[in-house]
This record gives sequence, structure tokens and C-alpha cells, in this order.
Amino acid sequence: MLDAKAAPLVQVDGLKMYFPIYSGILRRHTGNVKAVDGVSFDIQAGETLGLVGESGCGKSTVGRALLRLYEPTAGAVIIDGENIASLAPEALRKKRPTMQMVFQDPQASLNPRMTLAAIISEPLVEHTSWNAERRLERVYELMDAVGLNRRFANRFPHEFSGGQRQRIGIARALALNPKFIVCDEPIAALDVSIQAQVVNLLEDLQEKLGLTYLFISHDLSMVRHIADRVAVMYLGRIAELSPRDALFERPLHPYAEALLSAVNEPDPSLARRPRIILKGDVPSPARPPKGCNFSTRCPKAFARCHAEKPELQEVEPGRQVACFLYDAKPGSTGTTEAPANLRQEHNQQGEYQ
Repeated sequence: MLDAKAAPLVQVDGLKMYFPIYSGILRRHTGNVKAVDGVSFDIQAGETLGLVGESGCGKSTVGRALLRLYEPTAGAVIIDGENIASLAPEALRKKRPTMQMVFQDPQASLNPRMTLAAIISEPLVEHTSWNAERRLERVYELMDAVGLNRRFANRFPHEFSGGQRQRIGIARALALNPKFIVCDEPIAALDVSIQAQVVNLLEDLQEKLGLTYLFISHDLSMVRHIADRVAVMYLGRIAELSPRDALFERPLHPYAEALLSAVNEPDPSLARRPRIILKGDVPSPARPPKGCNFSTRCPKAFARCHAEKPELQEVEPGRQVACFLYDAKPGSTGTTEAPANLRQEHNQQGEYQ
């Protein structure tokens, strides 16, 4: 049971991750790719926050910036009371055991020249003073926890299937008893028949060990299965942040509505949401629109959307959305609300507050 009154284990405030663009013979700085542009959210201890969006929206960059695998351009990332973004290298190294990552491609994330035992014990060699016997004992414990046979300890990564390799990656992430794990599309490179096994394993480990997850994925059906809340990203910004069931039942942001309309329901009787086909292409993160990032493709955009960027704000208890359709505050353009036809449409759908 999550404690809503407790301070979040993870707090992200205004996270930005820009990649510089250089051009010409003199390599002049001509701009930035705004991969993540002012993302804010929090995660309670023991909670799973799903992070979804189409490819290229910045999901994986958020996960890597949270753990400072990328150095954030701006913003605060507070994990277990410490601002990770401002820690000195030695202090960050000491903090590493509490936060780990499960990577998307298990083949690429495992050293092909190391045995399973050496891979899983590597964090123990780096962060503890345990002897070889104690490290091997811990390796066996972790192999048991993720469902790997102990007799595989001296095998190399190429001798395992994709699902088994991802279990090795999970075991390595668990080696130092972390509190927070970023799961960066951990099932994307796996066969469909194996994906459910890995997700169920993550859920079992969370229940046994009290883990907190940021679960990054484009597979909305798996996110619906594992997440407690879901953040929907578009072009480097969060469009909507809602409890899982509320989001899938009644998305608020027009982009979330379009994204969820693409979900294939296994039961035809549940396929009630009409398919929404967005027109145009996703803008370049190097040249995002002046106003709302989604304004160039949004079927409900009006004048204010093209002039100002909406901020993420709470419009219902526990639900946040960055959209002027839900904003009653006067804007600098003088346009205070959506046109009457859009308000009427939202009222009829029960979506406008």
C-alpha cells in the first residue's frame, strides 16, 4: 500500500536535457536538440510510474538523465532526499547503489567476454569489500531470485536466450539492493511470449523487495498491466500525468487520446474508442513549435495554442495535464479559454473541467 502522505522517493523538477548542434568547419554552436524540455514528476516509494510516448519523444533520455548517465542541462533530480543533479563525482559514486537501470537491449548491455557470475558480481566488486566466496553466494541468491539455474553461472551471454539475458540484467541491477530502478524499455527487444514473464518477474521482485520503478515503454498494454500512474510524453514534455485506470478510461490531453486510440483491445467488445489519425509529422526537437509542442498536429488547437506553451497543472484530483482546453487562467495573448465549439465537445464527452 502506497503512503500518499509520505515524501516521494523520486522528485524531478524542471529537468532539461539539451544536446548541442555544431556546424561548419569551425564547429560553431548553432542550436540545441531539446530532447527533454522541462519535465517534472514524482514517484512514491513502492510505486511504478509508466512513461509512454512515441519513439523519439525523450523517454529514454529522461531515464538516463535521472541517473546521470547523461549530465542534465538544468533541473533538479532528488532521489531519497539528495539532489543527484548537483552531486560531486565521489558523492554520486556512493549514491549509485541506491539507483540502478535495466537497459533495453540485453545483448548490448552485457559484456560478451564476461561470464554470468562475473557480470552479476561486478557491482559487488566495485562497491563492496566482500571476498570472492561471499560475492559468489550473493550471485547465487540473485540467480535464484530471477529464475536462472545456478549451473549457468560460468556461461557467457551468447549462450542465453533474450529473456534469460534480460534476467541477467535484472539480477545485476538488484545486486546492491537498490531502492529505485529505471526500466528502459526492458521488454522491447524480447519475443511477445517472453515479455509477460519479464513483467511478472519485475512485479514479483517489487512486492518482495519494496522496489520503486520508472517503467519506460511504448507498449501501452504492458504499461497498463504494471504501472500505478502513467506520464504521457510528446516532444520532450509531459502532456498528461494520471492514475493508470483514469488515463486508459478517459484520457484528457488530445495527444493522450490519440495515443490510446491506437491500442489494440484483445476483446472486440472493449474496442469502443474511435481511432484517431494524426495529420502531419512530429516537429524536430531542434526547432519545436513556438507554442504547445502538439499544436501543429492537434485537431483541437486554437490561437493560444500556437502562441504559448501550456504548463502541467492539476485539473482533477491526482490528474495533471498541459493543455489550454483545461486552463481558465487568462493568457498573455488575451485568449482565456477554448472556442465554444471545443468547450461543448469536451462537455459532451465529460472531459472538460
